[in-house]
Amino acid sequence: MAINVKTRRTLAKAGVITGLVIGGLFAGLPVLWMLSTSFKANGEVFGNPPELITKSFSLDAYKEILGSGEQLRFFLNSYIVALAVTILTLLVAVLAGFAFSRYTFPFSKTINAVIVSVQAVPPITLVIPYFGLVVALGLYNTYPGLILTHMVFTLPYAVIMITAYFNTLPRALDESVKVDGGTSWTALWRILVPISVPGLIAVGVYTFMISWNEYLFALTLTRTNDMRTVPIGIQMLMGQHSYEWNQMMAMSILGSIPVLVLFLLFQRRFIGGLTAGAVKA
Repeated sequence: MAINVKTRRTLAKAGVITGLVIGGLFAGLPVLWMLSTSFKANGEVFGNPPELITKSFSLDAYKEILGSGEQLRFFLNSYIVALAVTILTLLVAVLAGFAFSRYTFPFSKTINAVIVSVQAVPPITLVIPYFGLVVALGLYNTYPGLILTHMVFTLPYAVIMITAYFNTLPRALDESVKVDGGTSWTALWRILVPISVPGLIAVGVYTFMISWNEYLFALTLTRTNDMRTVPIGIQMLMGQHSYEWNQMMAMSILGSIPVLVLFLLFQRRFIGGLTAGAVKA
């Protein structure tokens, strides 16, 4: 017997919902287990059989993390570096994106190709050259050294996205400003940038996330604990003879909160910025 259109749509919808639920459980179970582990005593982590809901609920791991000045310093360092990288990346990317979108100049295509090619270079291949460069410039174990290094990896994506976003905006906007006696600088900061807020938020959240989670260069380019960031702080909880699993999970949860909050606050604009920037290159 043939299945009518309404039944077919219902089955298709049920299939999609089932797939989403399975995918959500697959993606969310590790996070749920991480949260559960953070409330356990260290000796219970590998209990057999494993328990998702512990009987001896404890906040000791969070008290250890939040009560340690050294651990809090890791969070402060991550905030300083990630916020500085985000602000500077957006500033430079806006200026570069405006130039690529609105002007024609020599070697513009070559420069674009170089920017795109940087994205294809594995970061680990650049560790030794960057280490030598940062040491030679006297930036080893400093905020500027970390910030400038992170920007090398966040700027290419930011420039590409903001250029694509500016390309979706009609040039008539710039021309109307010039007719009224304004300059290109006025058109950029008073017209294009306010209109491009969704795209800027998308790029800003992505940039913050990349800098916040960066591990390799944060480890290589710092020496003392007062310059370490959250990913390094989590790794330092792995002792020579024992691992503080509950504290590692607690610090991981606390380290995930800033990115999660940013995404929840700017979810609509983040998604809108990504899709709008992909319309026209």
